Amino acid sequence: MIKAIFWDNDGVLVDTERYYFLATKNILKDAGIPLTKAQYIEMNLMQSRGALQLAAEKGIAEAEIDRLRKVRNNLYSEYLHKKEIVISGVEKVLKSLRGKYTMGIVTSSRREHFEIIHNRTGFLRYFDFIIDHEQYKNSKPDPEPYLTALKKVRLSPDKCVVIEDSPRGLAAALGAGIRCIVIPTSLTKTCDFSGAYKIAKTVSEIPAIIKAIK
Repeated sequence: MIKAIFWDNDGVLVDTERYYFLATKNILKDAGIPLTKAQYIEMNLMQSRGALQLAAEKGIAEAEIDRLRKVRNNLYSEYLHKKEIVISGVEKVLKSLRGKYTMGIVTSSRREHFEIIHNRTGFLRYFDFIIDHEQYKNSKPDPEPYLTALKKVRLSPDKCVVIEDSPRGLAAALGAGIRCIVIPTSLTKTCDFSGAYKIAKTVSEIPAIIKAIK
């Protein structure tokens, strides 16, 4: 029986990944570097290298890359304040699961962006803990974020389940020995999710899938 649910944030709880892609694409365009959706998926959602690596490969100085990163982060913050980010059905699902399972968010989102997001959503009241990139060294697809979550809840992997949307998130969950339910997004719908426990079309399917796990 499942006792804890570990939720990814961007792409699972909120529709924000496309705005991070857009901010990154726009900043790289200003630097004369085109960024395709396929490149972004490969670098950010599979490898976790970050698309600004393209600037380094073009020989752009580290100081300029740092500047581009700051501009990108500020632009992304603007999008988070203005754009529609709530995924339909998420709050209803969280409300239905609250109290039945220990629930945490395991994210690589920057703290400033995470706070902007959830000051708007109000979702944090449904969660027992948050694990962000300040609490671990190695990001997904490394299993460390989910191993950190396991230590937090003091449960074995078979008592937990992960909800993810990306190949790197799936890899991190599997590396930690935890079942992973994937909800593909418009960015990840063509990715290979071999090894996933289930692939759901919408978040509304999650309660029934978890309840059925023996």
